[in-house]
Amino acid sequence: MRIAMWSGPRNLSTAMMYAFAARGDCAVRDEPFYAAYLSMTGLDHPMRDAIIADGECDPAVVAAQCAGDIPQEQSLFYQKHMTQHMIPGAPRDWMKQVTNVFLIRHPARVIASYAAKRENPTLDDIGFRQQAELFDQVAEWGGAPIVIDSHDIRDDPAGMLKQLCDAIGITFTEKMLSWPRGGHPGDGVWAAHWYGAVWNSTGFADPEGPLPKVPDDLQGVLQAALPFYEKMKAQKI
Repeated sequence: MRIAMWSGPRNLSTAMMYAFAARGDCAVRDEPFYAAYLSMTGLDHPMRDAIIADGECDPAVVAAQCAGDIPQEQSLFYQKHMTQHMIPGAPRDWMKQVTNVFLIRHPARVIASYAAKRENPTLDDIGFRQQAELFDQVAEWGGAPIVIDSHDIRDDPAGMLKQLCDAIGITFTEKMLSWPRGGHPGDGVWAAHWYGAVWNSTGFADPEGPLPKVPDDLQGVLQAALPFYEKMKAQKI
């Protein structure tokens, strides 16, 4: 089985990749479209040159890999995808051949976390519009897309991961609740910039506190993102 987990940045996505990797029956791929996204857009991200040099810049090749053979002779293939990477020119038909899951997080938490790593995030940077667009696309192909909220996972990792596994038709294992400190061999080259907290972890963080205050200059981004989040939140497991 191929599992495509769609989220924006700063959304528990790396911890979820580590959880699936810890199962022992699951290969993982970290943001496979990132190099193509940077190459196609010309955007200046931290470690841009290293990401492009290390990754595959042809989105058609990446799509074929995502829908192709499962690596390492495993039974599961977990793909951590960023929704903002699926720009025009990036194929989407391959998504019909995978189980698509949408990982959501309240935009106030995403904006606060992202702004601490990269200044002045835009709506396109945080991926909510693109996530809702992909959600609609999967829904059009048939069936209700699977949605899970990172806040719920932090509140009850075992319970929510079991519900997720049930929803996608695989067996839950408690191995998913912990992983070795220090990162994973499948981490992208950008991990040194973004993954500090999860590298220092051995499991999911404690439940989240109150929503953070979003600065006045980012209130417009927050208000633009909220309707997309609320739409998907209404469908969460």
